[in-house]
Amino acid sequence: MRLPYLEVSQTTTGQGNLVVTHKMDASLKDNNGSYGYMTSPISTLGPKPFDIKLTKELEEALKPHGCFESSEELNHRFEVLGKLDALVKTWVRDLSVLKNMPQSIAETVGGKIYTFGSYRLGVHNRGADIDALCVVPKHIDRSDYFSSFLEYLKAQPEVTDLRAIEEAFVPVIKMKFDKIEIDMVFARLAEKEVPDDLELVDDKILKNLDQKCVRSLNGCRVTDEILRLVPNHESFRLALRCIKVWAKKSGIYSNVLGYLGGVSWAMLVARTCQLYPNASAATIVLKFFLVFSKWKWPQPVLLKPMQTSNFLQFPVWDPRTNLHDRKHLMPIITPAYPQQNSTFNTSYSTRAVIQHALDCGLKVCEDIIAGKSTWQNLFDPPNFFQQYKHFIVLVVTSNSPEDQLEWYGMVESKIRHLIASLENNPHIFLPHIWPISFPPVNPIPERSCTQWFIGLQFNASKNLNIDLTQDISYFTESVKQTAVNLNVHKEGMDLEARYVNKKHLSEYLSQQITGAKRASEGGERSKKRKSSITSTSEDSPKKGKSVGEKSNSSSLLINSPNAESNGEGVELDSGEFKSPLPVPTPNIVISGGANE
Repeated sequence: MRLPYLEVSQTTTGQGNLVVTHKMDASLKDNNGSYGYMTSPISTLGPKPFDIKLTKELEEALKPHGCFESSEELNHRFEVLGKLDALVKTWVRDLSVLKNMPQSIAETVGGKIYTFGSYRLGVHNRGADIDALCVVPKHIDRSDYFSSFLEYLKAQPEVTDLRAIEEAFVPVIKMKFDKIEIDMVFARLAEKEVPDDLELVDDKILKNLDQKCVRSLNGCRVTDEILRLVPNHESFRLALRCIKVWAKKSGIYSNVLGYLGGVSWAMLVARTCQLYPNASAATIVLKFFLVFSKWKWPQPVLLKPMQTSNFLQFPVWDPRTNLHDRKHLMPIITPAYPQQNSTFNTSYSTRAVIQHALDCGLKVCEDIIAGKSTWQNLFDPPNFFQQYKHFIVLVVTSNSPEDQLEWYGMVESKIRHLIASLENNPHIFLPHIWPISFPPVNPIPERSCTQWFIGLQFNASKNLNIDLTQDISYFTESVKQTAVNLNVHKEGMDLEARYVNKKHLSEYLSQQITGAKRASEGGERSKKRKSSITSTSEDSPKKGKSVGEKSNSSSLLINSPNAESNGEGVELDSGEFKSPLPVPTPNIVISGGANE
């Protein structure tokens, strides 16, 4: 299978400005070509003294953000993984004996722990979790993993915060093992034994496996393939550390909420490294923003050509034959078979927010090159709570911290469906979910509580009359019903959606978080952050969407008199996202209560 790809070229204008252009190319290099990438490099030049200086400054700027672990911390991770690997081998041996396997053979069937994600890439932060994969031979079932192995873990004194999410798209056991957070998925191979030297790179290892095992294995297979396709690991790792910090500070690091997750950011940085294989980390960061702020989405990002055969007949990303794949907005395609889009959760609104952040990042990097700014300015977070006047707050509560862990994850996995519903509302130009959750400013005794906030940007209107009742009610009831169906809902678990005006945020968050005291402060960084999200994309965030399903329930109503909408985006905040029409402050009615 061969898909078209972008040939990226770079030119310099007479004023010295860099311009990135994209050209469709009908031919594809294969892995036997001179590079094995999607295209030849744009530049093979090595770093100049100025680039080396900037890279050293970048490394120093990352240190306050906990990007580098001490040798003691690294050794502790090795010890934890060693204990976990030994535990898996013991469990497989004992379970094999229980399944009437002779003791002598049970001692040899093995079982192994692999790592993937940021830890395997070598870019994990201090205190970060470890993504792990438990690989077992064919006579061990997934049901065994979520029953008997879970009991083994409960018996370990080092294990805390243990919970199993068997119904997830990729079933996982989450825990803390000797204070190290572990997310461990499971794969059963069609092999009699799993030796310690087993490699997972060969596609044939996927033969006769179910989809869940293939997904679990692909975490390791994708990570290893990314490392294989990156020409300079040192520059790649430092640049990726920088991009991860920037993305988290910018509020665009969360695959589950529709932004980009770690593997997606890694692939974008890896693609930049392919285009500039000998560049320093500082140069890679600049080129990253240069390339992807101009990228013509939904043109896909690929690290290597798609495979020409699908001999195992697993579903692969192919918009030519799959209608669902054609709807993907920011396709970033994993390099290991079966190739998948790592950003299938991305929506019109999250893409607009990501694009805006990329534009801001490019401006800061240009200032760094010009000596007008520093790397720390790249990591300055936007003040989300000062960007919008109107918010929906999702309040998730339960009776205990243990219940809250489970309930929190369930609700978080469904929030993107609420965002999609809000995008379909003709009065809402942009629903902006902030991926970081917060505890309440006034905790309720003996109750665990978590809050998410969605900023609302309305279309310009003389009369605002918005009823979000059905959108909100359908979301809250469907989440609760899903929890009941999966038998995870417990007494005391509750989900409530409330409207909050910016001036009332102090009832939910501290001023330190909302930045209320700093609302009038200026500065170059804040001025840049105030540029409109509507200007970052040629397309409206709402282009091409269909109306989602709704249901009747209690009211959440936003209204104001004298109506007429011009359909243009407007942010209801002083000095930002100016509208050609005056926009009145709406009255809010919640559940038939008093206006706010």
